[in-house]
Amino acid sequence: MKLDGSCRCGAVKFSLNSPTPVPFMYCYCSICRKSAGGGGYAINLGGDADTLVVLQGKEEIATWRAPMQDPEHPGETSLGTSHRRFCAKCGSALWAEDPAWPDLVHPFASAIDTPLPVPPERVHIMLDFKAPWVTVPSGPGEVHFARYPDLSLEDWHRRHGLLDR
Repeated sequence: MKLDGSCRCGAVKFSLNSPTPVPFMYCYCSICRKSAGGGGYAINLGGDADTLVVLQGKEEIATWRAPMQDPEHPGETSLGTSHRRFCAKCGSALWAEDPAWPDLVHPFASAIDTPLPVPPERVHIMLDFKAPWVTVPSGPGEVHFARYPDLSLEDWHRRHGLLDR
């Protein structure tokens, strides 16, 4: 599915192809919720990195690399490998990418202007790190993980017959 996205102020516009466009996974880690998640979580989609095209505002795209805590050495941090792109004018989160997975790009659902499919279920991940004020929905169609999910974005889409390849 072709996705078009932009920042809030309109300085940056981009497009990419996504075989995994259903916004089903809610990430509650401190990096996602503090950099892109006003509801206490962020929703990342998957896309093919080689199809990402910045249509407008390339000079307005800034990068942030989140510091990562080392569980083996409490109190020590290092820069994570993920590059989070955002608009330098308005601060809108645009997408994340990681050199460890050069074929992938993860646009934030909040930056996508294309109407997205409604997910058949919602997967809540990284719940060990959720903010205490956040109430996580439970019941049918709500799947929970303390840390990482058991399926990748692609595998989840495949399981639900929603992979767009």
